[in-house]
Amino acid sequence: KGNEGYNVATGEYTDLVKAGVVDPTKVTRSALQNAASISGLLLTTEAIITESPEKDKGGAGGGMPGGGMGGMGGMGGMDY
Repeated sequence: KGNEGYNVATGEYTDLVKAGVVDPTKVTRSALQNAASISGLLLTTEAIITESPEKDKGGAGGGMPGGGMGGMGGMGGMDY
């Protein structure tokens, strides 16, 4: 089972080593490196995709009111 596979040239399942169908190590290694590189690129790209900008829906809201608690005064009397 280890060397058995589909021989496209003959159209049948056979022992690929006996049939002379052997992948050079460099080809297999390059294919794996390229696949890993593309996978990393896709994962990185997915992480940086942001939402498309929406059309302007008008101005911003009112915002936050002034700071501090009403009637408590500022922090001007603090000495360091």
